[in-house]
Amino acid sequence: MLPRRDRSWPFLKGVLLCSLTLSSPMAADLDTGDAYSFDDFPREEPLVYPDWFKRSFLDIRTDLEEALAAGKRGLMVYFGQQRCPYCQRLMRVNFGLSDIVEYTRRHFDVVPIDIHGIEEVATLDGDLVSEQEWALREETDFTPSILFYDAEGREALHLRGYYPPYQFRAALEYVADGHYRRESFRDYLARGENRMVFDSEDLNEESFFAPPPHNLDRRVRAERPLVVFFEQGDCHPCDVLHGQALREPAVRRHFGDLDAVQLDIRSETPLITPGGRRTTARDWAADLGLFYAPALLFFDEAGREFLLLDSVAGFYRLRQVMRYVAAKAYRDRSYGAWRASRRE
Repeated sequence: MLPRRDRSWPFLKGVLLCSLTLSSPMAADLDTGDAYSFDDFPREEPLVYPDWFKRSFLDIRTDLEEALAAGKRGLMVYFGQQRCPYCQRLMRVNFGLSDIVEYTRRHFDVVPIDIHGIEEVATLDGDLVSEQEWALREETDFTPSILFYDAEGREALHLRGYYPPYQFRAALEYVADGHYRRESFRDYLARGENRMVFDSEDLNEESFFAPPPHNLDRRVRAERPLVVFFEQGDCHPCDVLHGQALREPAVRRHFGDLDAVQLDIRSETPLITPGGRRTTARDWAADLGLFYAPALLFFDEAGREFLLLDSVAGFYRLRQVMRYVAAKAYRDRSYGAWRASRRE
């Protein structure tokens, strides 16, 4: 890993949520390691759900009704894979913390879905589909994905991928306390952040990033797909991405075949979006609802967005994404459908 840059201020991610989030400390005997740096290759041992997950007949409307009858705020539907290291991280780290488990069980029932499963699901809108079909329809591209449904059966929040405990706590409270009715999850997190804004000079640089000005207009078809890195200063997960996964030749070589730009998610840097709109990096990130950095947003040659990776991602996950892009599979199928076809 590349050495960390010297900085005048400490990394404050651990206290991101201030008074907005639950306040119980992490269990002293829980070895979480670095929340952003771990072996993300598929596991040999299959995943085991916590015994407090709901034993569901996969009638989601009935599951929601039973949750409300038990005095809960809504339903969490967990989409995962048996050998997914990010899913195991969620189970062992996030659900290894007593405060998260207690808060989750008090406010939600949790229904597990295997994204490769063949069991029939009755969804809230009355459709009968397989677990795999539902997962593809809900664009659960990166597991674990969690759909939060409120008491009216409306989707309150969709988390795609693994997030460390402090952000996961915030997501639970954001839905349980009804903040989703008044503000975006991005704005909710920002209210609890209270951090200094760092300059773009604090960002990690890469040789494949195109320099400004950033005219990303693709109303006239481009020759190559585009990836936009939304990052921010004093960002530990950004450092991990650049210092580890992006140093690996199996990942790095693919970026030579893309147009790539880096934007500071908080900056007023002017740009033109792939759709031809004039805006700033900060306003575009807000319009997209981005709340996690680094976020990688992919567009095809005609400016169509086809993939967003905005959760913890290591070498294996990023390599799979870049293989999907390099194969130009995005032209006729989603990432989830491509992944399923490779598995079959």
